[in-house]
Amino acid sequence: MAGLTEDVREGIVLVGATLGPLFLNDPKLDAERIAPIYTAFKNLDVEAAACDWPFVTDDTAFTYLSWMNEGLDKGIDNEDLMWEFRRLFIGPDTKPASPWGSVYMDKDKVCFGSSCMEFRDWLKRVGVSVEKKNSDEPEDHLGTMLELMAWLSANRPELLEEYLQEHLLTWSSHFLEQLERASEHPFFRGLAGLTRVSLEGIQETLGLVIDYPEFYR
Repeated sequence: MAGLTEDVREGIVLVGATLGPLFLNDPKLDAERIAPIYTAFKNLDVEAAACDWPFVTDDTAFTYLSWMNEGLDKGIDNEDLMWEFRRLFIGPDTKPASPWGSVYMDKDKVCFGSSCMEFRDWLKRVGVSVEKKNSDEPEDHLGTMLELMAWLSANRPELLEEYLQEHLLTWSSHFLEQLERASEHPFFRGLAGLTRVSLEGIQETLGLVIDYPEFYR
């Protein structure tokens, strides 16, 4: 793939492996697993990190990293952080921005919709399995797909272009724009924005042309 240099692959691994778990893991229930990443953002030298963050201009990275860092001022175990994660991603109320792709691309706006089944078929065809937090979780959860992006970049780079063009970038910006608007906590507003611009930067770097579907939500 044109543009997929070793540095670009490493940048993609950084984006996926750093941001993906933050969409998947409850700050309290999964504290043992996720606390190191939250701690890193809490202790971040924002200016230095913005200069090093890949695929995004320094000013843009600084804005979103500042929001994330600000959101952790009260500590990584602050209940506001936990409740916002649950409001956005778990429920029980209607999620303002559901993290599953087929919710947006399926006419019935459901999990396990046709786009999810197509993604599942693709995984089987290329011989890749995804590590899901819960066995009954749809494969097209954004956090899972970010982690898979990192794994493919490190281990199966020949699959990365098809994966990004056909399965991840088709819906990620649409969802992340909704998530950024819906977030009432600076950490998750920053997370949504940083993830969106990073993925868009990867798309630009690799010269990928995306055939965007019709969105139903």
